[in-house]
Amino acid sequence: MDAKIGLVELGSRYDEALLFASRAHRGQIRKNGRVPYFSHPLRVSGLVLDYGGSEDAGIAALLHDVVEDCGGLAALEEIRAAFGDKVASIVCETSDSFSAPGEEKAPWRERKESFLTRLRDASDEGILVSGCDKLDNTTSLIRALVGFGDRTILSKFRVGREEEFWYWESVVSILRTRQSPVSEELARATALVRELWT
Repeated sequence: MDAKIGLVELGSRYDEALLFASRAHRGQIRKNGRVPYFSHPLRVSGLVLDYGGSEDAGIAALLHDVVEDCGGLAALEEIRAAFGDKVASIVCETSDSFSAPGEEKAPWRERKESFLTRLRDASDEGILVSGCDKLDNTTSLIRALVGFGDRTILSKFRVGREEEFWYWESVVSILRTRQSPVSEELARATALVRELWT
C-alpha cells in the first residue's frame, strides 16, 4: 500500500454494504457469546480504512465472512451483482469456505492450507483485508482473556493451541513477505495471544 494515504470518500455503496452485511449476520454471535457477530466486520472494515484501504476494500471487509458463514457461492454472486467484480474478488480471496448453507465444510486443516495457498497470490487489497480480519480476531481474543478474564473462550476453538498458532503465524509470514502494513501489528498481537494461551 502507498505510504501517502489520502482521504477515502465513502459513498452510498458503502452504506448498502453495511446493510447487506448486517442482514447477513443477523442473529449470529461471536465466540464469547455476548457480542453480535456484526461487530467483527465493522471493526475489520475500520482497520482496513485505517491502513489506507480503498472503498472497495472497506466494503469487502464488511462482507468478508458472508460467503463462508452465510451462503457460499450463491452469496458471492449476490455480492458480485450488488457491489461489482472487484469487491467480489477480494471477498473470494478472504474466504476459506464456499459451502452452501447446510453443506458440511471441508476439514479445518484442509481449509486453512487451501486458504494460505490462495493468500500467497492474493491482491494487495485481499492481503490487507485478511490481515485486518486476523488482527481483529486476535485482539478480540486478547480482550476476552485480559479485559474480561474469560478463559472459557479458548474451549470454543475447533483445534488445539499449536494448530491455531501454526495458522496465525503462517498468515503473519505471508503478510510480511508481501510487506503488508498490518503485518507487524498482527505479529505482536499473535505473540501476545501465545503468551496468554497457556
